[in-house]
Amino acid sequence: MEPLPELRRLIERHVDHPERLAALPDVTLMASSTPTDPLGVICETALAVVVQGSKRTVLADTVFDYGAGQYLVVPVELPLTAHIVHATPDEPFLAFGLSLRPAAVAELLLAQPADRARGRGTARITLTDAPTDLLDPIVRLLRLVDRPADIPVLGGAIQREILWRLLNGEQAEMVRQIGLTDSRLAQIAKAAKWIRAHYADQLRVEDLARTAAMSVTSFHRHFRAITTMSPIQYQKRIRLQEARARLVAEPDDVAAVGHAVGYDSASQFSREYRRFFGEPPGRDAARLHRARATSESWRI
Repeated sequence: MEPLPELRRLIERHVDHPERLAALPDVTLMASSTPTDPLGVICETALAVVVQGSKRTVLADTVFDYGAGQYLVVPVELPLTAHIVHATPDEPFLAFGLSLRPAAVAELLLAQPADRARGRGTARITLTDAPTDLLDPIVRLLRLVDRPADIPVLGGAIQREILWRLLNGEQAEMVRQIGLTDSRLAQIAKAAKWIRAHYADQLRVEDLARTAAMSVTSFHRHFRAITTMSPIQYQKRIRLQEARARLVAEPDDVAAVGHAVGYDSASQFSREYRRFFGEPPGRDAARLHRARATSESWRI
């Protein structure tokens, strides 16, 4: 049996019942019967596979359009803009996500033969067609949802198989870098995590470079190569996406939200927000608030 049709059925059966996935905390299922507006998200290190429909993900100025049977790996915490492009009630958008743990990747690296010590591909986001040997263990992992007693015994082993397939696939070098504690990607991930936790604070690139154990020049070069942004641009996107999320909850308090995410000037906040999202903060937040109240969101 082809894996995609069964994967569709499994996601449709379980996506509305998050309690069934409690024993698989690294797994996320997504579905929508309608296209969605572009929304900013902070995506952690993860595998994402589109099973039906299509989606557009934007990282800075790079656009990724992917459809059924394609996957990408997010190597570090990244501020992305994403929306579902194609979805209908008869053929809803369906996707599978799996958090990638550096420790689990590192353990498998020790088991790789010496001639595979360096993987294929590069340590940056790219789209790839998902081969059957990657989709098969994903199907078997979701089958376990109907057999919860099997999850403690088999769940970890199947997730290891998924990681192994990634380590031997087209994006092997990306996944390999996730598991190497001394890799450039791991060092940039550490700096990105710091920015994410301190997005409202003043950013000193010299301090970040020291955290990553790099020179300032090397840090700038590797940070941009992995995230496609400078550290300042990365922080600004984190700030603006956090502001947008807060404004949806409190659309009338624009000045307070701007200050809370690190802007001392309300006019600068409004100007940068409009440049990034296309509308002033108050108007954009009100539109999103109305859309969220009337449209179907992703289900986990």
